[in-house]
This record gives sequence, C-alpha cells and structure tokens, in this order.
Amino acid sequence: MFKSKKILVAAFATAAMALGLQSATAEIQEYKFDVVGTWGNLENYKEFEHKFWTEILPKASGGKLTSNTRPYTELGLKGFEVMSGLKKGAYDAVHALTSYSAKASPALEGIDLAGVIQDFDTYRKAVNAYRGVIAREVAEKYNGKVLNIYPFPSQQLWCNLGDRSNKNVSLKDLKGKKIRTYSRTLGDFIEGLGASAVTISFAEVVPALQKGVVDCGITGTMPAYNAKWWQVVTHNIRVRVGYAATFTAMNMDTWNSLNKETQDLISSEAMKLEDDLWVYLKTLDQIGMDCNAQGPCDKGEVGNMTAIIPSSEDQKMLEDIAINVVVKRWAKRCGAACVAEWNDTIGKAIGVTASAE
Repeated sequence: MFKSKKILVAAFATAAMALGLQSATAEIQEYKFDVVGTWGNLENYKEFEHKFWTEILPKASGGKLTSNTRPYTELGLKGFEVMSGLKKGAYDAVHALTSYSAKASPALEGIDLAGVIQDFDTYRKAVNAYRGVIAREVAEKYNGKVLNIYPFPSQQLWCNLGDRSNKNVSLKDLKGKKIRTYSRTLGDFIEGLGASAVTISFAEVVPALQKGVVDCGITGTMPAYNAKWWQVVTHNIRVRVGYAATFTAMNMDTWNSLNKETQDLISSEAMKLEDDLWVYLKTLDQIGMDCNAQGPCDKGEVGNMTAIIPSSEDQKMLEDIAINVVVKRWAKRCGAACVAEWNDTIGKAIGVTASAE
C-alpha cells in the first residue's frame, strides 16, 4: 500500500514537471537560425558556440529553437566579413570579434586596446562597464542585437629568436622585428615597440614564421598551441596585449520577429554561456601557456618554448606604450565624445584617463 502510494506521488510529480515544462515552452516560437561561429578548430567554437545553438537552446526551448551552425573556417570567411553578412541578413546570428568590427566603429576597438589591461578579472570589469557602448554600436552600425560578450585566451607574443636556451630576452629585443598582427590597436602596440606590423591571416602564420616573413606573431595562448606555433617559434613573451573580445549578435530583424518569451529565453541562456566562458577561458589561458612551454600539458605534446616573464623594466615599457601610443592613437581616431564615454566607463574601471588631444 505504502509502495503504491509512493509510485502514485512520483507519477503526479513527473506529470507536474512535464506540464510545467510544456507551460514554460508553450509560448516559445519555432525558429531555425543560420549561425556563424568563430574558428572551428578552437575551444570557443567546439565547446561553447556550437553547443549553444545545437544543444543548449534546443533543449531549453523544448526543441523549438534549432539551427544550422558553422564556423568561419568551414565557410571560408575572414573575421571582418562576418558582420557585413549579419547586417545584410545573410545570417541570423554570428559570433564576431570587436577588432574585426571596428572599421565601421572605432568605439568598438576601445574594449580591447593593446597592452592596457593585464589580467582577466580587470578585463571583465572593463567589459561590463563598456557593454552598453558595444551594444549600441553593433545595433547602429550592423543592425545587430548583442546577446553576450566574452574573450579568447589572452593574446601574447610568440617569437622565433633562435636559441631556445636564451632566457635573457626583453621587449627591447623586438625592435626592428616583423610581427604578425590582426588589428589596428595591435599594430599601434607593435610600432610602439619599434617593430613592423605585418597583417597575416591566422592560417598563414606558421608558414610565414617558417620562411622568415615574420619574426613573431600575436595570438591567444591556446590558439598558438592548437595551431602548433611551438614547432616554429622559440619564445613566448608573456605580456597580455589583448583578449580578442568577442560578442554574440543576432540580426535585429530576426530578433524583432521573435516574441518576448523567446527573446527572454535566448537572452537568459546567452548570459549563462557568457559566465561559463569567462570561467573556462581564464583556466584555458594558463593551460595554453603551460602546453606551449615546459608543461604540464594534457592536450598533447609539450611545446618546449622558453617562457619570458616580463621584468619590471618590461612592465614600465609596456605601460608607456599602452598609454602613450596605443590609447593616444585610438583616442585621436575615435574623437572627443567617444573618449569621454570611454573615460566614464572603462577608464573609471581600470583607473586610466584617455585624451583626444
């Protein structure tokens, strides 16, 4: 008798849960999104972006929200082409870097000024402070609704300096070197070093390093490992020159076609994804550094690079270039109103004041 009662109670509870789920998803619209993610061989896409559209949203919506999701690498797209496609409505949603979207909006560049911020926690404060500016710029310039903002592993310097055993390396040694970059603010930083900025796509960097077309490259710690840069470079100079700030954006026309319940569900799940990414990437950043250098590394072969920790002199040089070259040049490009907005947001969060003069 008691056992039967327990079974009956459990059956009622299961039915109630099912009804609750049906009620929660009853107002969700059916929609199949065309989505573009970032690089298919990197963790951001494999572990988060792809799963968000193909697993998380379908489950949360009771199967009503589905997608056709593919990365830049599968589509043969370059980073700067993605937002143009979103604006035209070629895609419903994209994952895009602010650095590749800054041509139409110098303000977007302001979230990832090279060398200005040296740790993840401070960087997230800056992102939160600047979120409204990013959302507005993406809406006005690209007809996009920003759903979340997250980084890649920190962007660092990877150089072929000959003898791996040489640990007496500083930022001053990069003067006159040719360094691969992918954004204007990174180019400013490189020129501040007295080096030459060379724009090369990510896929072309390894052969360029092998042939001596460039001496160094800039990319994230784990992307450098995954792309096997450790086979062609000798030193990792551990200054953080950026975080490759990335946002998920939905075409505004697509967004406006969804009802409030569907919008709320997507927004809620997108912010959960953002939180998970920040936690994961802070850890992955260190794993990337370990795997490229002397380990430990559970991702594969240890890279055996020589890690260069910036000296106090390097730190002073880094700060000088960041403030007096990178920030000043960006401020001039962006203008007085843009700079005032940056000072009231990111500037306050990190204790830096920019000037458009």
